[in-house]
Amino acid sequence: MSEVEHKAALVGAGMISVYHLRAWQAAGVPVVAICDIDRESALNRAREFGISHVYDDAEQMFADGGFSLVDIAASVTAHDSVTRLAADHGVHVILQKPMVETVAEAEALVSYVGEKIRFCIHENYRFRPHYVTVRQWINEGRIGDVRHIAMSCRGSGLCPREGQEPFLVERQPYLKGFKRNLVFETMIHHLDVCRAIAGPLTVVAARLNRLASGLPGEDTASILMEGNDGLIVTADGCICAPGYAPLHGDRLEVIGSTGTIMMDYNRVFIVGDEGNAVEVDLLGRYQEGFDTATRAFVEGVRDGTPFETDRLDNLQTLRLMESVYDAAGVEIE
Repeated sequence: MSEVEHKAALVGAGMISVYHLRAWQAAGVPVVAICDIDRESALNRAREFGISHVYDDAEQMFADGGFSLVDIAASVTAHDSVTRLAADHGVHVILQKPMVETVAEAEALVSYVGEKIRFCIHENYRFRPHYVTVRQWINEGRIGDVRHIAMSCRGSGLCPREGQEPFLVERQPYLKGFKRNLVFETMIHHLDVCRAIAGPLTVVAARLNRLASGLPGEDTASILMEGNDGLIVTADGCICAPGYAPLHGDRLEVIGSTGTIMMDYNRVFIVGDEGNAVEVDLLGRYQEGFDTATRAFVEGVRDGTPFETDRLDNLQTLRLMESVYDAAGVEIE
């Protein structure tokens, strides 16, 4: 099947959907249907992007058909049922992370889908330009063998604001009901990147905390992991850190046998050679991760090639994420 023969549908018309729709435009694949339980949101996106068919019922959308690919960017509670609908109708799926809420649900979904369709996870962090630069330098052998990794993220998105809800709560109201927040919603990206760099990882210890008031989920985490040959990986996060930007920024240090890479928010450099740092316009290039993930999905379906973020690969990230809660003594419901 050639690329021009593909047509796509999008499920989910929330805040993030604009980046998904721009990515489909960049991939040259028309989105012909959009669905959201909030029909008005779907209508607004349809008008903005010239989408001809609007639905508030996913079953009806799949029954009507007319597309071979579906991008599921709805809330995580809808991921399982909509992916199963797609599999039943032979429509290939790219599914927004996290796949589902628990490893048990993910294993059941992967088993149900089987080989009926191509199925990958929209894990765009691996494709964000600053992370791409780090991975490229490692693959080029600039620091030799990876021996130690330290990852951190900091943001003030859950800090109190006078007369207003915290920035992230205003932006993502569903956080009010999330019993698992930082690790499940945000640091799952960081765990996935660590896996992509280091290979298989095991959680050794984890501690979680709540610095913000009035929310059930954690906003602070410290995680210790180990990999092959004694490799140590740490991941530390806080999104209730005064003074930082509302949207979190990341630091990553990868120590190798012959050199060290530092990613300090938007700057990537070899330690000792800071004068040749690569600076990335994170805001200006934010769309890039979505474009690359979507293009990789289309090419994988078209050419029959493996997905880097295949559902089986992402299952390993989900297991790692769930292991963090286990290590911290938090029961998975």
